[in-house]
Amino acid sequence: MNMCADKRPVKDVVGKLIVTKEGKRLGIVKDISFETRTGELLHIILKEPTAYTRNLNLELSSGKEVLVPYNTIIAIGDFVVVSEEDLL
Repeated sequence: MNMCADKRPVKDVVGKLIVTKEGKRLGIVKDISFETRTGELLHIILKEPTAYTRNLNLELSSGKEVLVPYNTIIAIGDFVVVSEEDLL
């Protein structure tokens, strides 16, 4: 089970820096998208994506915002840590 399964208010995650477990900065959490019917969390929507992030060829929203799959999150603390291997 993913360590992120703990319930957190979205406001606790929005504004946090997203980094890979290797320490590369990806950007800041702008919002979280979810499946309205099931409540399943789908993506973290990034603001201020770094040049490194843009080179990862991640999915973009209809508004051209970078989307990080929610299932790549390893931990949420002072930062949101994601697995870079799972992004590729």
